[in-house]
Amino acid sequence: MDTAAAVNKRKSTRAFKPDPISQSTLKEIMELALRAPSWANTQPWEFAIVAGSKLEEIKQSFIEKIDEPPAFDIVRPWGFPEPYGGRIGRLMGTEQKIKGIQREDREGRGWWRMQGLKNYGAPCVIYICIDRAFYFQEEINAWLLFDCGLVAENIMLLATDYGLGTVAQAQAVQYPDVLRKALGIADSKLIVLGIAIGYPDEEDPINQFRSERESLDGVAKWYGFE
Repeated sequence: MDTAAAVNKRKSTRAFKPDPISQSTLKEIMELALRAPSWANTQPWEFAIVAGSKLEEIKQSFIEKIDEPPAFDIVRPWGFPEPYGGRIGRLMGTEQKIKGIQREDREGRGWWRMQGLKNYGAPCVIYICIDRAFYFQEEINAWLLFDCGLVAENIMLLATDYGLGTVAQAQAVQYPDVLRKALGIADSKLIVLGIAIGYPDEEDPINQFRSERESLDGVAKWYGFE
């Protein structure tokens, strides 16, 4: 698959088959993904790649904490100005509509949230970590997160080439204490993001949905062209 085809095909998968991914396939993806650029080649990323009973343990612990407020290592915003908040609202509304969940259906919305905590049934999650000391310097070094985004995109595009689906999840790292305990991740590391990965369940209508994108004319200005 060429690059343009992979970019166009990639989307957030929110229903996975339980079929496991071989470790050799994941190694191929990860080794290629490491070619991502980073600030001055610092390569700040580290990974915890989790499947099987260990991932099930994490999912169960997340479900048990569902009523507790999240405690992200990387603080997330809870309010978004326009036009960003509107984009989020349209996405969430469409997802719930596809799953037959009405706005007033609190039980249904809670069920959908729980599917996120279960990584939508993905058999594997790739957790991206960074070093705490490199992030918290005299000022926060936000470029590490930019670099992690680049390697995450490589992972997701390469997964597409292998017939796999992915979804990048902040929700997958909202209880970092669970991950540290289950995986032995040192407190000197910050857990940035989880990428759920697996074979998409194409029979689930949620995987037929592609989120909207703003037009190029709406987000780009051109300078110096005749």
